[in-house]
Amino acid sequence: MQPSSVTDILFQQLNYRGEKQKVISTNIANIDTPGFKTKELKFDDELNKSQTQNDLKLKLTNSGHMKIKPETTGKGYSIEETKGIIEQNDGNNVNLDTQMSTMSQNSVMFSAIQSSIKKDSSWFKSVIDASSKN
Repeated sequence: MQPSSVTDILFQQLNYRGEKQKVISTNIANIDTPGFKTKELKFDDELNKSQTQNDLKLKLTNSGHMKIKPETTGKGYSIEETKGIIEQNDGNNVNLDTQMSTMSQNSVMFSAIQSSIKKDSSWFKSVIDASSKN
């Protein structure tokens, strides 16, 4: 049993933030590797693009239409090389300041999601405790 319908979304976001942390850590670990290109986890861009194009909603305009199940795309994000970054002489384009800033932002989001999960669970526990007293 889940505390609320939001719980799944929160855990998906927590997983996404964990994966993003791995990508950032890999970039930092390879800061001195010749030819290494900065990578990033792409998810937000695809979601925003889909929302602006209104592609996220499936509509049945006729009762005779087949019901469409949304395609599962695995994790829903991809790891891609970051474009437009100036390369050093050895071909590496990792910028430590940018990666540390991104890591800090990701860490704040991770903590906020964890707090939301804890709060969601505590509300659920409160409801159970209150119902057992009646």
